[in-house]
Amino acid sequence: MSECLFCDIVKNKLPTEVIYEDGLIMAFNDIHPLAPVHILIIPKIHVVSINNLEEKNIELIGKIILVAKKLAKEKGIAENGYKLLFRTGKHGQQEVPHVHLHLIGGAQLKEDISLA
Repeated sequence: MSECLFCDIVKNKLPTEVIYEDGLIMAFNDIHPLAPVHILIIPKIHVVSINNLEEKNIELIGKIILVAKKLAKEKGIAENGYKLLFRTGKHGQQEVPHVHLHLIGGAQLKEDISLA
């Protein structure tokens, strides 16, 4: 296995229930959900964090956000609202060194992202 958990998921080396997938992006449920809906949306290419993004990644990151919007609608949380969260680096509490967007919703959330 590689050193990146999410790259192993992309390469089907680790089992996960894929919620969304296309040529550039994959989405799956977080294994430690903070709310009834907690989905991780990742690029299939390895980028360590937001700090490592380049101009060439603009369309990719935009697509990740639009996929989050689509999944929020499909999961029935779009109307009441949801949070989108990129964690970056140690102080940002990024646990996996691969860019990923958290889509969190389905209940009233506190500012610290936990359930009310």
